[in-house]
Amino acid sequence: MVMTGTLYIVATPIGNLQDLSPRAIATLRDASLILAEDTRVVKKLLSHFDLHTPVERFDANAGAGMIERVIGKLRDGATLALVSDAGTPAISDPGAWLVAESVRALGPEAKIVPIAGPSAVTAALSISGFHSDIFTFYGFLPHKKGRTARLNAAAETEHTVVLFESPHRIEKTLAELKAICPARRAVVCRELTKMFETTERGTVAELAMPGRIRAQGEFVIVLGPKN
Repeated sequence: MVMTGTLYIVATPIGNLQDLSPRAIATLRDASLILAEDTRVVKKLLSHFDLHTPVERFDANAGAGMIERVIGKLRDGATLALVSDAGTPAISDPGAWLVAESVRALGPEAKIVPIAGPSAVTAALSISGFHSDIFTFYGFLPHKKGRTARLNAAAETEHTVVLFESPHRIEKTLAELKAICPARRAVVCRELTKMFETTERGTVAELAMPGRIRAQGEFVIVLGPKN
């Protein structure tokens, strides 16, 4: 009887490549296949560490056929590694679908193992100065449909809130939050762990001032608990 294979959920650096753990390197080296949100991104990472494991794309456009093929490989005993572009997979990431479907299809035989490591969520919380024994993570806000409702929900949440944002919408998002909760304390982290990492602190109104936040790089917004 062939034993079910293992799907490793491998956290990769959010910026600084030295944050890739020895365990993660070994897992990526020994896997029979790496599933990546963007193969170009992970191939650069593999090249840096002189790893030569095959890579296939698994992103939000992956269809049911791809899911079935991956589950078939697990049934055949394959060792697979799932990575995102940066950070911990399946957190605001299409990898969550693969994990859910693997659990559904394989049941008690499912072997899904976390290779813990970098996460922009916990990195931002750790330096925010806000209590995070309870927090809500909203991920990336919708571009259009549902955006206002999500923003209002974030602003009305009593405890700490974490949001992701892109450089194209950071100014818009801060302006929208200013209209809802201008006095709320917040931290905006830009380019965490990278060369030009910055952390800005203040009220939402202060952080939304024109020119306060440089609209380049990837952002994590942390709203402190409501007073």
